[in-house]
Amino acid sequence: MAKTTKTQLIDQLVKQEKHLQDVVSELEKLKTSSEERTQSETKFFSLLESAPDAIIIVDSEGKISITNSQAEKLFGYTRAELLGQPLEILVPKKYHHNHTQHRKNYFNDPHTRPMGAGLDLQGLHKDGRQFPVEISLSPLKTDEGVLVTSIIRDITERKRSEEALKRAHDELEKRVEERTSELSSTNKMLKEQFEELKRAETQIREQAALLDKTQDAILVQDMEDKIIFWNKSAEGLYGWTRKEALGQTAEKLLFGKYDSYAQEALKTVMAKEEWRGELKNITKDEKEITVESRWTLVKDETGKPKAKLVVNTDITEKKRLAAQFLRAQRMESIGTLASGIAHDLNNALTPVLMAVQILRERFADEESQFLLNILTAGAERGADMVKQVLSFARGVEGNRVVLQPKHFINEIKKIIAQTLPKSIQIDTFVVKDLWPVIGDATQLYQVLLNLCVNARDAMPQGGKLTISAENIVLDESYVRMHLDAKPGQYVLVNVTDTGIGIAPSLVDKIFEPFFTTKEVGKGTGLGLSTVSAIVKSHDGFVEVYSEVGRGTRFKVFIPSAPQVMGQHLDIKQTKLVLGQGETVLVVDDEISIREITRATLEKYGYSVIVASDGTEALAIYAKLSSGISAVIVDMMMPYLDGVSTIRALQRLNVDVKIIASSGLSSDVKATEAISVGAKAFLAKPYTTEKLLEILHNVIHK
Repeated sequence: MAKTTKTQLIDQLVKQEKHLQDVVSELEKLKTSSEERTQSETKFFSLLESAPDAIIIVDSEGKISITNSQAEKLFGYTRAELLGQPLEILVPKKYHHNHTQHRKNYFNDPHTRPMGAGLDLQGLHKDGRQFPVEISLSPLKTDEGVLVTSIIRDITERKRSEEALKRAHDELEKRVEERTSELSSTNKMLKEQFEELKRAETQIREQAALLDKTQDAILVQDMEDKIIFWNKSAEGLYGWTRKEALGQTAEKLLFGKYDSYAQEALKTVMAKEEWRGELKNITKDEKEITVESRWTLVKDETGKPKAKLVVNTDITEKKRLAAQFLRAQRMESIGTLASGIAHDLNNALTPVLMAVQILRERFADEESQFLLNILTAGAERGADMVKQVLSFARGVEGNRVVLQPKHFINEIKKIIAQTLPKSIQIDTFVVKDLWPVIGDATQLYQVLLNLCVNARDAMPQGGKLTISAENIVLDESYVRMHLDAKPGQYVLVNVTDTGIGIAPSLVDKIFEPFFTTKEVGKGTGLGLSTVSAIVKSHDGFVEVYSEVGRGTRFKVFIPSAPQVMGQHLDIKQTKLVLGQGETVLVVDDEISIREITRATLEKYGYSVIVASDGTEALAIYAKLSSGISAVIVDMMMPYLDGVSTIRALQRLNVDVKIIASSGLSSDVKATEAISVGAKAFLAKPYTTEKLLEILHNVIHK
């Protein structure tokens, strides 16, 4: 019994010790929780005091349980005076009932209300002063129940600012109304003026559109010579776009070395208010053109000069054709005169030659015979000159029969090969099936001989003389390039040398009778005029292309025999090879060549882009290379010549298909063009058939 009691006692002690340990453990936990709570409360009150607004926490009975120092400052009460007091002590009495009801409703359905959500809220200071406030509410759940945190902000200053702004706004509205009333009549007047300006602007635009449609180049310069208007036709004529031209001086843009003419026009227009006449202008690509120009002085309302209106009409082609026509008239007049003189000279020389023969028999001594030989040589030379004058004057009609040009070309080669210096190489090229012509063999022989002698004189140090012949059909496009040409079939004979060439200023004079650049006694000036007269008498014409220092090419066009023409004209029409919409870039500094080639190619199925020089061509090709099927390049262009242009195009596209073109000798220029990569050579002037044939072969080769 005692043993059992002792055992039980030990068990009880063990149980008590374990209970004590549990109690100690719980106490430790309580201690830790208390410390954490203390730290949390300290942090909470620290945040509460640092808040910029008044904070008041109210329990479910509406009594203040927590507040911060900002609340003391805002309402004038100490914290001790506020704690435990109903919140209504901070609300004006007239709002107590509503406030109490709102508070009860809020505790029934607590939710967060942001700052400013309340309307016309008022706070009550301890001294009885009321002031506007904004309040935000947030429910706070605690062990003791739900508390409400109120953050209260004094908005007195803001209300004052708002009222001041409202007064300012009202004052501004009043002033705006007054100003609107004052400006009403002004606005009406301005509206009327605006409508008038719109009508004037429309009229100006319509006038500008009409000026753009006119064929004449129209520009307006201010009194400082700067361009202030530039129409579409001016862009087309000069190559400068409106953007490029505006602001530039006309003297710099258009006149260059011809500025003295412009100065004279300017003096006249300033003195007489208008001027008209012909001027030399320079285009963007430095081509010289002739314009018929009309200048008018424009004045303002006070009569003071303010601008100069200039209207220019391009008469370059008209002047060229007029010069050709006048030259033809002059040649005809000189021919008539020369015919009469030659007749009289023949009459005068005949007795001289007859008398010489008599004198030879009468005076047999050596000295007399020597003098008679001199007299005979002089008379015979005079007779030869008369023959040339008659050839020029009459065309020496002679006997006309059907001839094969290749025969007299072969004969002339044999003669000149024995008479020309060995330093001159002679080549001939005649196509198979060369068409026959109707003509006088002696006269055509003289044409070739005169041209070969001219070529010899142009190559004093030696060179290369080439005579070639081919069949050619001239169409309307070609005829527009030459005043004397007519559509039809021709035999083209080319005489080309690699000599000193002819200066551009002399090319138009070389066919005039008695014109020569040779020394006295070394030329009569009748050789080329005789050539021209004989060829014209055969219904043909002559063209010349020359480059100083590089050579000259004479092209003699003689109509083929009528029966041949009848047999082949229809056939030629059917052989024209049409394009299939391929794009061709035509590069030539001669605008007439560019435009005629463009019109021809577009007529026969091609799309054409033109460029006036090598640099423009490179810019176009760099942009559109993938769409360009072939490029036709003139070999003689300023700045960037044909060879340089071809090489530059090949750098852009090694497979570019290029056709070289030139007015100089086909063999010399063709060799040069092919050597730098051209696929074919097109001799100028070319016919439609030749152009289409070569273009088709190059594109589809």
